[in-house]
Amino acid sequence: QVGALFGYMDRCLRAEWDFKFDCVGLQAIYDRYLMRHDDQIYELPQVLFMRVAMGLALNEPNKEEAAAAFYAQLASFDFMSSTPTLFNSGTVRSQLSSCYLTTVEDDIGSIFQAISDNAKLAKWAGGLGNDWTPVRSRDSYIKGTNGISKGVVPFLNIVDSTAVAVNQGGKRAGAVCVYLENWHYDFESFLELRKNTGDERLRTPDTDTAAWIPDLFMKRVQQKKSWTLFSPKDVPDLHDLYGKKFERRYEEYERQTESGEIKVFKRVDAEKLWKSMITALVETGHPWITFKDAANIRSPQQHVGVVHSSNLCTEITLNTSSDEIAVCNLGSINLANHVDDYGNVDDEKLRNTVTLAIQMLDNVIDINYYAVKAAETSNMRHRPIGLGMMGFQDALFKKRIPYSTKAAVEFADEITEKISYYAIEASSDLAVKRGRYESFDGSLWHRGILPIDSLKLLEEERRDGEEWCLDVDFKTRLDWDSLRAKILEQGMRNSNVLAIAPTATISLITGVSMSIEPIYANLYAKDNLSGMFTVLNPYLVADLRERGLWSQDIVDDLKRSKGRIQNIKGIPEDLKLLYLSAYEVQPNWLVEAAAKRQKWIDQSQSLNLFFMTQPNVNVSGKLLDLVYSMAWQSGLKTTYYLKSQEASSVERTTLDDDELTSVAPVTSEAIVSNGAEHDTSTPTANGQSQLEATQSSSDTEPQICLLDDPDCESCQ
Repeated sequence: QVGALFGYMDRCLRAEWDFKFDCVGLQAIYDRYLMRHDDQIYELPQVLFMRVAMGLALNEPNKEEAAAAFYAQLASFDFMSSTPTLFNSGTVRSQLSSCYLTTVEDDIGSIFQAISDNAKLAKWAGGLGNDWTPVRSRDSYIKGTNGISKGVVPFLNIVDSTAVAVNQGGKRAGAVCVYLENWHYDFESFLELRKNTGDERLRTPDTDTAAWIPDLFMKRVQQKKSWTLFSPKDVPDLHDLYGKKFERRYEEYERQTESGEIKVFKRVDAEKLWKSMITALVETGHPWITFKDAANIRSPQQHVGVVHSSNLCTEITLNTSSDEIAVCNLGSINLANHVDDYGNVDDEKLRNTVTLAIQMLDNVIDINYYAVKAAETSNMRHRPIGLGMMGFQDALFKKRIPYSTKAAVEFADEITEKISYYAIEASSDLAVKRGRYESFDGSLWHRGILPIDSLKLLEEERRDGEEWCLDVDFKTRLDWDSLRAKILEQGMRNSNVLAIAPTATISLITGVSMSIEPIYANLYAKDNLSGMFTVLNPYLVADLRERGLWSQDIVDDLKRSKGRIQNIKGIPEDLKLLYLSAYEVQPNWLVEAAAKRQKWIDQSQSLNLFFMTQPNVNVSGKLLDLVYSMAWQSGLKTTYYLKSQEASSVERTTLDDDELTSVAPVTSEAIVSNGAEHDTSTPTANGQSQLEATQSSSDTEPQICLLDDPDCESCQ
């Protein structure tokens, strides 16, 4: 029987699909994913995908057929599971989940239990998000010792050291993001954590930080009013409140500071604190800006808990508590494989891909290895999954739509609505076969409130007299009434179904643009574990060839212009608009497209914002104020990195002329005629990581996520 099984699975393998890889993708698979022992590799790429598929099919009633279907989905690059799933599916320790979210309670046992949980979860390749808001601030009284607390920051230094110490299964470094609500008395010190000056014991150079911001704060900023910082010990219920309930209780606590009932507090100017957050963001890349009320008011699971933070990459918005560690299981649709060469979306294929992907992600929950019991309890009770997308820019190229246009924003709306519809439908149909998730009753799903409907809940909550605090439309295209009726009858298999992760690594494997982002450059050097690769935009190459413009002179001009084509003579204006780099796309277009997607997403999305700056010129604080205020007013739940090309040379999206010419030469003759379908990556000899050469370049330089970092696999 075993021989027959493996014979069947062997016949399903498609060796020719190895040619779908480009050089960078194949190298990533070789360096990171193929099973090995004592440096001896025991897998080929197609065997890897079959191993993952068979692991995901273990609990299927017809394992062989399910594994074959899963394999075809992965190996064709229509859908790709997250990095932990690719690492561990079909192995003896099947830790397949990407993200873990925890809340740290205000006692010494909980604090060190949380740090211990971080270590256990990180060991098996999970990215971590910690909510530290409940922990009392400095200057707070400690009844047990009759002493005064030093606050939350010294503990975060221990978290940072733990993240460095625990190597994730020998495959990647530990990674954690700590969240703090910006009414916490220690918040101003929190803003200093990523700076590389000051007391090292009060710094966290290897830990990401994020601000968890209530709507009331944003209103105070706009109204130019004051903001009060509290110790959580004195205001314990604020942590679990949001919306108007938070606002009323917060104002009541402010009155208690005036009456003397609350003694540990600080009154600050809201606008100045906001500017301090923006300044820290520019200088250090942190804290990320995330919005508490939008995440909670639109949460399908608000009946059983509160969302206290997001995760390492800000796309997960799940409840956490002292007895539940939120877990999310990720994978992404490759949009490029669902748009034909004429720019048409293959709706039938998209629906089939989404349906099978939901099934695969749901299987992860039952097969997964849980290093911590609270994570298993939470995941089994709510069964959240996070289906995302990658290759959004590739899809725009195929549709001939520039990123900086209303048409691109409209496509973001249209394609996300389809994915959302198909994913929700698939989860509901799966509930018929496998049962509803345990906490379904009372959820927004159970009440007939879908993500587009929860947007109206946010609108209602934000109304304040005649003020309008939600700038987004409610346009739909599909038959949502029928889907509501289906869910009311059938239920849902999963509490959450959509979350758009960064796809930093799996997009390398599939050879498409990362997640929802514009391309970084049309020519750049990608630093890989096995050396450096020069990468050309194959769509641009194909267009220039078709118009008879591809030449060695163009290659040289691309090198000199760092992959940008705006100032290259002879390139038509329509191509210059179509092939803008990420830093040439105005950030308002990124926010507008994200707002359209957020309409349909029950969780969130990893939204990076890009700014082009001149050397020695800082990003405009006023501009950033406008952009992040726009993100809030557009109903976004979270944002991710702020990326400035000149201010953060550590990102290394492109290289200087001498560095580009030092890698293996790229010539026009070296690119095959139909470049859109063939590899345009040229590997170089092993070399020093560019990270080493840039990390010490400036005291104020943000030490942030590398755009081309092969270790950046925290989510996908």
